[in-house]
Amino acid sequence: MFAKHVIYKHDNYNMLTVEIQGKTIVVREISDQWGEECHKFLSRPELMNWAEKRFEAKDFPGGEAQLQETLQALRSI
Repeated sequence: MFAKHVIYKHDNYNMLTVEIQGKTIVVREISDQWGEECHKFLSRPELMNWAEKRFEAKDFPGGEAQLQETLQALRSI
């Protein structure tokens, strides 16, 4: 049984989910522009390093506040 967490969901085509599969953290990015991208991480620090480099405030409709909310949700996993 895998633990699945929805980090953000703007609509059915723009969302970020995280699954914990044993020792592996699987992040699925679904976007209306690029489709589905899957990233696998072996540690939480590796996940957070990727997230801090990957996301910018301009990527979110809510700006900086929504970016910080997303990063906090990733930290809490």
